[in-house]
Amino acid sequence: MIQQRARPKLLLRWLATLVILGLVFAFIDGSALVSRLASVPLPFVILALCISVVQVMLSAWRWRYTAARLGVGIPMSFAVREYYLASFLNQVLPGGVMGDVNRAWRHSKLHTASTSERSENLAAIHAVALERLSGQIVLVPVVLLVMAALWLGGQFSAQGLQAQVSLSPMYWLLAPILLGSVGWLLFVSGKVSALVRYARRLGGDLYRAFAGWQAGIVQLTTSLAVLVTYLLVFVLITTGMGLATDFASLALVAGLCLALLLAMVLPVTVSGWGVREGAAALLWPAAGLPAEQGVAISVGYGTLIFLGSLPGALMLLRKS
Repeated sequence: MIQQRARPKLLLRWLATLVILGLVFAFIDGSALVSRLASVPLPFVILALCISVVQVMLSAWRWRYTAARLGVGIPMSFAVREYYLASFLNQVLPGGVMGDVNRAWRHSKLHTASTSERSENLAAIHAVALERLSGQIVLVPVVLLVMAALWLGGQFSAQGLQAQVSLSPMYWLLAPILLGSVGWLLFVSGKVSALVRYARRLGGDLYRAFAGWQAGIVQLTTSLAVLVTYLLVFVLITTGMGLATDFASLALVAGLCLALLLAMVLPVTVSGWGVREGAAALLWPAAGLPAEQGVAISVGYGTLIFLGSLPGALMLLRKS
């Protein structure tokens, strides 16, 4: 019965992903997009995949550290395997968080093998939620600061945006359609009320995971390191496409890419597809850059992140 109720919500997310992507691709130069994607040299792709390995290792260690703070420690080998599996499931299942739900369940299952304490099961679930939260606590202020700096530095231009959409007035509908789709999906899926209810249960474990200067420094530095790995993948794609000719242009694109990471946090499509590209199609023209450039970087990033998660598919062949 639960599966039957969940199925329409999953279909809605797939539909939202396809609709938003269709709208984005309808308003950009498709040939220019394909050309930019094909221009990325193979060594850049390989290096980006190597960075994704470091990314998973850092994230798995952050999860292990958070779990230990909550009294439900896990071996590093288990953390790495499960993080790869979660990353892969997040890439192929709607919502972008189903892999983390599975990771929390498997962690709690690991502890129920030796104990029946419900408190430890809840702590295992909270360890995953707080590990993800640690990344968002760093991402949000960094994005806000960078976007404010770009705005104050005059990097955003209303004239640039108008020039990009002058040939297609329908482009102006992309922003309200994107925002409306996100809000509607959050409402119909019940995520708003679910997030409020869940937040009320996190107080104690939140304090244990982050309280104290030592824990705070560990969480901050680890999450910053993870964020740097994400940004490096974007930088490699941008450089490989030949879109950054100097430090100033690279810094501008890197700042815009940070905003794409924040857009991907919304769990309403499949692995952020559609939302990320829609945000790119809006941000790049606002900075005086071609929309297809931002979408090409976004699509390249999504493709590389998917390829980097493929080792997690091997975990599906393992017995639970």
